[in-house]
Amino acid sequence: MSQSTAIRVLIVDDHSIVRQGLAAMIENEPDMTVVGQAGNGQEAIAQYQQHQPDVTLMDLRMPQMSGVDATIAICAEFTHARIIMLTTYDGDEDIYRGLHAGAKGYLLKDAEPDALLNAIHIVHSGQQYIPPEVAAKLVQRMKNPELSDREREVIDLMADGLTNHDIGAALNITESTVKFHINRILSKLGVSDRTQAVVKALKRGLTKL
Repeated sequence: MSQSTAIRVLIVDDHSIVRQGLAAMIENEPDMTVVGQAGNGQEAIAQYQQHQPDVTLMDLRMPQMSGVDATIAICAEFTHARIIMLTTYDGDEDIYRGLHAGAKGYLLKDAEPDALLNAIHIVHSGQQYIPPEVAAKLVQRMKNPELSDREREVIDLMADGLTNHDIGAALNITESTVKFHINRILSKLGVSDRTQAVVKALKRGLTKL
């Protein structure tokens, strides 16, 4: 297949060894070629604007700008962008945020090489690529009550180990209001104490350490 008709792929990941491995795999395919690489979200936007690839492999969490924010920016400018979130994170919130941002596919980095190549072909054809295990988590996410912006701020500070008093000071709210938000968080996450709430929030991708 000629270079002009090959699927043009942009690789975005903050680890150079991952980028190099993906590039080697893709360049080994007769109908694919790598047109650019980026190490963070800001570089991804610039590379996308320059090359306008057919398919982009986008890491989820990166320094300076996340893959989600980069995907939002790219899809706002290029409405037909075909982006696959390629990540180690399988929390239902991570999946939801990636696809809600405009990604057409979601694949875990421990997937087999054939699965990745298949995902590129499927997304390039205009379809979505969502593996069954990812779809199951997405369905679960849609069933779960959503945390408010304030509750997200509180769970972030809980994950940092702050006391109710310190959370109140950080958010400029009373300690009783903090307790109210924590009770709401416990109820929405279906847990009975702060530790369980933080563990579940981390597992789902609602917060990070």
